[in-house]
Amino acid sequence: MKTTLFTLLAILFLISCKKESQQLTISGQNISGRVQYQEDGEILKLKSGKFNYEIPHSKLPYKKVVLLNASLIGYFTELGLEDNIIGVSSPEYIYSEKIKNGIKNGNIADVGNEQKYDVEKILALKPDAVFTNYISTFGNTYELLKKNGIEIIFLDEYLENDPLGKSKYLLVFGRLFGKEEKSGAKFQEIKKSYDSLKSLVKNETKPVVISNEMYGGQWFMPGGKTAFAKLLEDAGAAYILKGNLEEKAIPMSFEEVFVKAENARFWMNAGNHRNKNSLLSINPNYAKMKVFQNGKIYAVTAREQGKSNDYFESGVVRADLILKDYIRIFHPHLLPNYSLTYLKELK
Repeated sequence: MKTTLFTLLAILFLISCKKESQQLTISGQNISGRVQYQEDGEILKLKSGKFNYEIPHSKLPYKKVVLLNASLIGYFTELGLEDNIIGVSSPEYIYSEKIKNGIKNGNIADVGNEQKYDVEKILALKPDAVFTNYISTFGNTYELLKKNGIEIIFLDEYLENDPLGKSKYLLVFGRLFGKEEKSGAKFQEIKKSYDSLKSLVKNETKPVVISNEMYGGQWFMPGGKTAFAKLLEDAGAAYILKGNLEEKAIPMSFEEVFVKAENARFWMNAGNHRNKNSLLSINPNYAKMKVFQNGKIYAVTAREQGKSNDYFESGVVRADLILKDYIRIFHPHLLPNYSLTYLKELK
C-alpha cells in the first residue's frame, strides 16, 4: 500500500500540463508562466493558473494559515514560517520535525486527509487563508469554505516544468507573509547554486537515464519537457525521452521502455524501494533490463521517515540540491566529497 501511494505521489510530482499563456494585463512580478502578482494601489493582485485573487493590503501579511498539501511545506520551512501554520492535512506525510512537534503539542491542528477534509475544524481555526494544490474532486469543499469567508489560494507548483520555477514560488510566499527580502535572498542563493552546478557538466559525456517504475500495467515516464527532464539535462545526462515535447507524464508499456532503455546506465527515482529485490517483487521483468543487471538504480529514500519523504517537501524548493545529487551520481568526479541528500542507491 505504501509503495502504491508513493508511486501516486511521484506521478503527481512529475505530471505537468501545458503552460497557460494568459498574463496579467498590467506589469507585475512574473514568477512563471502560470503565476504572477502585481501591486495595484491597496490591492495585491495574484494570478495562479486559472485563478485570480485580489487581496487587500490590510489583510497582509498573513499570520495564521492552513496547508492542505505537504508539498507546500518546503516553502514555509525555507522561510522560517512554521509558526504561521495552524492546521495541516495528512500529518503522517509531513517530514518537517518542527511542524510534527507543533502537531504533537497541539499548536497545529490535523484537519483531515486526502479523502476528506474536516471543514468544521478549518472554519473554527479562522485562518487568514488556506493554501492547497487544486484538486477538482474537492470542488464542493472549496466552495463551502469560500462561502464561509475563507480565502483559498491554489498554488500548483508541481505543474511547473522548470525546477527553478518551483523554487521561485518562494517570492509569492515572501510577499504574502512579509518576508520579501528573505525570500528574494533565498531564491537568488538557490539559483546561484543551481547555475554554478549546471556549469560543471558542460564538457561531460552524457550517460543514458531512465526514470520511475511501473504502476499497474504502465510505466509512467516523465515527458521530455517536464521539470525532471530539465534536471537531467542540466545534470549532464541523456534522458531517453529527451526529444519528447510533452509536459506531463507519459504512460508507456514495459516493452516500449525496454527498447528505449537498451543503453541506459542509470535508473533514477525508482520509487521508495530499499533494494533491487523489492523492485523485482513489483515486476520480475525488470531483471531482463541491462540497466537492472549492470547499471545503477536510485530511489528517493535518503530522507524518508515512515510515510513522509523530504524529497517531496524541501526538494520541491531546493532544486539545487536535487541537481547536486544527480551530478554526483552521473559524474562523481566533479563532486567527490559530496554525500547525496535525497537519493540512495539500491543494491
